[in-house]
Amino acid sequence: MKRGDGPAGLEKSRPGFPAKLVTHPAVAVKKTALPQPSRPAVVPLAKSPALAGTGAAKPAPSRVASGFGTGSQAVRADMVRKLQAQGIAHPGVLAAMLAVERHRFVDTALANQAYEDTSLPIGLGQTISKPNVVARMLSLLFERDGVNLGRVLEIGTGCGYQAALLSHLSREVYSIERLRGLHEKARENLRTFRLANLHLLFGDGMQGFAKGAPYSGIIAAAGGEAIPQAWIDQLAVGGRLVAPAVTAAGQQQLVVIDKTVHGFDRKELEPVLFVPLKSGIA
Repeated sequence: MKRGDGPAGLEKSRPGFPAKLVTHPAVAVKKTALPQPSRPAVVPLAKSPALAGTGAAKPAPSRVASGFGTGSQAVRADMVRKLQAQGIAHPGVLAAMLAVERHRFVDTALANQAYEDTSLPIGLGQTISKPNVVARMLSLLFERDGVNLGRVLEIGTGCGYQAALLSHLSREVYSIERLRGLHEKARENLRTFRLANLHLLFGDGMQGFAKGAPYSGIIAAAGGEAIPQAWIDQLAVGGRLVAPAVTAAGQQQLVVIDKTVHGFDRKELEPVLFVPLKSGIA
């Protein structure tokens, strides 16, 4: 649904990563006892204009509605219980959604709706997906490998919420956004979390990010007529891609592609409604 400094920025070499990356081991989530979020170590924010790392220490005071504060965890716990009731069972995904404060990624006027199962506008004609859709896609992406995928590529950073969740579930995350306004908003939203294993890029998501490939997982927040070949090429053997796409029936559906040594295994799942996938930067 969602983009740093033009194509030239993407031609820079891959960024270095900390010698010891922050990881988030699987946390069992039970309906009667939800996990407490862990806080990774603070690592300085990278300064590259086109490839900026952010990384999740204790956040600064929220810029949104003061009504949340210390009570926001109880509201998030209620959201997670509702996700469980809707069939979301992946413990790592549930733990990440408990840990990441969704209200920090929406405008102040919408903060009181942050934990409802609804999509919300984030500007420039884009939206933050409803929690159930985010949890469903993440569960599909990680269902075979448990909690710690290696390197993941997100197409469409948007406001940065899903990127923050991915940082709790992956060893390294590259997230690319084509709209400069959203790229800058995501950087600002994520700055206080200081996620050491998350790197934001500004560029054309349809081209992926070849310098970070191969990826064990690719996830997209916009849907086009077809899955771009660049994404398929950058997916590692044994990797999985989850994205919306228009199928032969003419309807946008959630598509899962597994890359094997013998080719590809494609599954078309439930109907979805995402913003259109577009090329170029703006």
